[in-house]
Amino acid sequence: MHGGGVLAVVDGGRVSGYSSEITFTVVMSCLMAASGGLIFGYDISITGGLTQMTSFLEAFFPDILEKMNNAAQDAYCIFDSQVLTTFVSSLYLAAMFACLVAGHVTRKVGRRASMLIGASFFFVGAVLNCGAVNIYMLVIGRILLGFAVGFTNQSAPVYLAEITPTRWRGAFTSIFHFFLNVGMLVADLVNYRANTIPVWGWRLSLGVGVAPAIVILLGAAFIPDSPNSLVLRGKVDEARASLRRIRGGRSAAAMDAELKDIVRAAEEGRRNEAGAFRRIARREYRPHLVMAVAIPVFFELTGMIVVTIFTPLLFYTVGFTSQKAILGSIITDVVSLASIAAAALAVDRVGRRPLFMAGGGVLLVCLVGMAWIFGAELGADGEKAMPRAHAVAVVALVCIFTAGFGVSWGPLKWVVPSEIYPLEVRSAGQGMSEAISLALTFAQTQSFLNMLCSFKYGAFAFNAGWVVVMTAFVALFLPETKGVPIESLREVWARHWYWKRFVVELEPAPAKQVDGPV
Repeated sequence: MHGGGVLAVVDGGRVSGYSSEITFTVVMSCLMAASGGLIFGYDISITGGLTQMTSFLEAFFPDILEKMNNAAQDAYCIFDSQVLTTFVSSLYLAAMFACLVAGHVTRKVGRRASMLIGASFFFVGAVLNCGAVNIYMLVIGRILLGFAVGFTNQSAPVYLAEITPTRWRGAFTSIFHFFLNVGMLVADLVNYRANTIPVWGWRLSLGVGVAPAIVILLGAAFIPDSPNSLVLRGKVDEARASLRRIRGGRSAAAMDAELKDIVRAAEEGRRNEAGAFRRIARREYRPHLVMAVAIPVFFELTGMIVVTIFTPLLFYTVGFTSQKAILGSIITDVVSLASIAAAALAVDRVGRRPLFMAGGGVLLVCLVGMAWIFGAELGADGEKAMPRAHAVAVVALVCIFTAGFGVSWGPLKWVVPSEIYPLEVRSAGQGMSEAISLALTFAQTQSFLNMLCSFKYGAFAFNAGWVVVMTAFVALFLPETKGVPIESLREVWARHWYWKRFVVELEPAPAKQVDGPV
């Protein structure tokens, strides 16, 4: 698979483009790294289906089962349970704290080792959940899964951004989100089958998560660590060997040029290594700090995470049976995968900003539509039966909403943060971004069911208002990064109409000599 790569030198000697060749090693390494997204997606979606299983509710949440069987129950409030939300949200709280630790660990031991640590937590957490006999075992298992999410979400997107050719960086980094949605689809398919198995079907749903963890544990041993991470840890010879494996049969001169750029960036990173979290707060890193906060905050405020986690609950609320509610979730998963595949093809051709803008418009229309239907048909007390046609319209709007999210905020939440940070603050920035995202996911999963019960259809209008804000923010403050090597992104910020007051273009420093053939 040869892309006919071009090597160009601009701005006083810094390389502006490398070979676009996609090697077998790159493909396999990306698939392995992206498998962390598969497990995360599985753990996100599995809980929604579990809440539709009678055997699971009888064992752990009998009060919810009683409300489901009460015909006079307010539809908005059926699943309003503090114990249930603690079970769901504990994963995200643990992941938030793990992310903050993972940033430091990843710098010290490398991206690959961090992914292995995450896979180990995935394995233990899934085994504990599968064998749970009380709610405490369930929550502890979810906490261990949260530690796993923290490590893999921090390291895998950065690894993907560092090993892929610049021309295809957006597409390959999107693979993480694509696999996340594959995991969600697999979870809903497993739930659909497990819901027909009395007594122990829920154990099947929780136990299947062990399989991809084993794949990562075995497969990660055969992929190279990223050259950027190796150079940052002073292992230039290993970085040269890694680059040779990743870039394949490219000319020695081209690989030497890329390695010199990596070494140059690493030298800058080492000089600034102490206090990466303090450093990112400096004026020169102001745009990176703002994006580290804004992107995950806006991602969560789209409302997609709670829609994803609680899709079966939403469909049950509008009148579907438990099995049909899970089937509806499967349909939205398929729509999500198709839209993410389209985004992966478009992100390096169309660019990041146009996808953000188009997706924002779709999300706004769908959220307003859902708020209107819920308000008009379920009413404020939630005791009206929703007509079949309107229930189908809700499913259609959720699918369109999912598609809009899948071509915009879904993949770009992983693509943009993984590529915008300078090497010296990359792990800290990615760790901060993920920690904020997971903290907000925890807050939303902890509060959404209560919010739905209290605000009724206003919960959707709340997210619609934020979509307007985030779309305007992207239009004004996010520069286009399509086709720019991650070592050269400083120039992009320095030329932006607003961020140029914080970031200045540096005079090119002489490249450090990299001895020996590549």
